[in-house]
Amino acid sequence: MRPQDDPHDAMTSSHYRGRLAPSPTGLLHLGHARTFWTAFTRARAQRGTLVFRNEDLDPQRCRPEFVQAMFEDLRWLGMVWDEGPDVGGPFAPYVQSARRQFYLQAWRSLRDRGCIYPCTCSRKDLAEAASAPHDTGDEPLYPGRCRSRLAEAGRYPMPGGVHWRFRVPDGEEIGFTDAAQGPQRFAAGADFGDFVVWRRDDVPAYQLAVVVDDAAMQIAEVVRGADLLKSTARQLLLQRALGLPQPDYFHCDLLCDERGQRLAKRHDALSLQRLRQSGCTPRQVLGRSGNFVIG
Repeated sequence: MRPQDDPHDAMTSSHYRGRLAPSPTGLLHLGHARTFWTAFTRARAQRGTLVFRNEDLDPQRCRPEFVQAMFEDLRWLGMVWDEGPDVGGPFAPYVQSARRQFYLQAWRSLRDRGCIYPCTCSRKDLAEAASAPHDTGDEPLYPGRCRSRLAEAGRYPMPGGVHWRFRVPDGEEIGFTDAAQGPQRFAAGADFGDFVVWRRDDVPAYQLAVVVDDAAMQIAEVVRGADLLKSTARQLLLQRALGLPQPDYFHCDLLCDERGQRLAKRHDALSLQRLRQSGCTPRQVLGRSGNFVIG
């Protein structure tokens, strides 16, 4: 994939814009503290703007109490942001569940450009794909059963009722240089396959929503966990298909528990709320998460 000559051409300003983008599907933990503190300090070092975006797309898993906990935990750590659901800003709304119109516009654009197709594969189909030899450990490579339906896309006035998959250019190498992890290369069709941009239950998928929102909010650098490196390759394809600018990327190392498993929201004992309630100070929490620059 050819990098854009200037990834910030579409920015109205050269001013650094970073973002915090938690999802209220559980309590934030030490790994989140590391990533969000990194985003906060990088924006502060650039004297830039930090955007808070509530990524609450999943109606089955997102809960109001987790939204409140996100704000409380991050402010307790000492973070402040310049734009967000609670402070407003020029690119509101900063809540993904209120931004459906923007995602629909992107879906229509992808449909009209012949980039996506309707997929009716069952869970059984996908489970079979997950057990196939080409499973990469990220998400199973889609077997391509519905690829022949690309020509049917124009018959759908709205996306609901089927999955919508982005058809990747098989064999193309997608590359970018990550500010933390260095040069990255992924082969479309081998490292990842056709991916979902809109779910059967009429919910836009993560890949589409973040691409649309990062462009609309003029994010210059995306700071997130290293588990999303391969997602970045997918998102670069979406940016190209939609004619959107490419931000810079900084993927933080992941924190692991004593068994070597990366932290997840199920690690309640290491949640920021639990640590805060146990009497830990922000300095102690950030020290445990591997961040020592506080102030």
